[in-house]
Amino acid sequence: MIFLRAAQREFAHTAAGVFVALFAILISTVLIRLLGQAAGGRLASDVVLAMIGFGSIAQLPIVLTLTLFIAILTTLSRSYRDSEMVVWFASGVPLTAWVRPVLRFALPLVVVIAGTTLVVAPWAQLKTVEFRERSNNRDDAARVAPGVFRESAGGQRVFFVETGAGEDGRVKNVFVSTMQHGRLGVMVSKEGYLRTDADGARFVVLEKGRRYEGRPGTADYRVMEFESYAVRIRAPEASELPQKPRMLSVAQLMETPIPAYRSELAARIGTPVAALLLALLAIPMSFVNPRAGRTNNLIAAILLYLIYTNTLSICQAWIKAGKLGFATGLWAPHAVMVLLLLVLFGRRLSLLRIWRSRAT
Repeated sequence: MIFLRAAQREFAHTAAGVFVALFAILISTVLIRLLGQAAGGRLASDVVLAMIGFGSIAQLPIVLTLTLFIAILTTLSRSYRDSEMVVWFASGVPLTAWVRPVLRFALPLVVVIAGTTLVVAPWAQLKTVEFRERSNNRDDAARVAPGVFRESAGGQRVFFVETGAGEDGRVKNVFVSTMQHGRLGVMVSKEGYLRTDADGARFVVLEKGRRYEGRPGTADYRVMEFESYAVRIRAPEASELPQKPRMLSVAQLMETPIPAYRSELAARIGTPVAALLLALLAIPMSFVNPRAGRTNNLIAAILLYLIYTNTLSICQAWIKAGKLGFATGLWAPHAVMVLLLLVLFGRRLSLLRIWRSRAT
């Protein structure tokens, strides 16, 4: 019992540190990507925070899987470096005795990974698409931000306001550039505001400004001064959400047996299975030979993790392309990993028997 409690405690502490580090990297990566889209006008700034949350939830199974693998690997490697494993082996405890505490620690996380992959991640993907479509379907007036050039949804107008709306709802120093029928129109005004008529139509009203209109590269230009100029805002038509496999539920994927849906279903089933196999694989791969270097096993383990995950991705791509059957593409990579796991356990156990025979 003391052995199990100590192993559980060290696994948990190591996993907490690894998860914080990996999750911080994930948040930073998602934040940089979304801020770049917001700065380029492809995403509204007020939905960035929600998009970060949904994007992080969608990628959470990968972070938890890697956390589980690294936590077990580093904990057992530390036991080898501090010669604790020598004491355990000398006491007659085999390497397979670590299977029980590892499973006891890994199974709750595997259940969380399965629940996130099968239920929570598709919901997060759906909400991400909904927020992005809602941002794209907003009218041009909602896209305007002070001090930033913004392009309209149709790409026909470019807006710029120097000062945002105050208590009176007016903006200062407005610039609007339009391109229609090959003619460029540029309007500048000292101020502007939004107006809604009795029928609910919305207008941008510019006051005290000028309009320049003509064809680029020619002298055919007109200059007009105006006291008030109204431009109607047409709200974009609401479009249906794209039906991407990642945002569909498991039931929807199973109802339609097309290759793209089968590939997504294989990815969702394979993620918790891979997490469990990687947790067990960390036991034989945690062996540290001080003469060969302390980080060699960690490098080999990371390379094996990359090969394993890339193999899963390749099989899923082949299922999507119709080159591989669903059952074969789903279970073949895991079957190979099980064989490798048995080979590594057998090799470690044989080396342990040789060591014990020499010691006696």
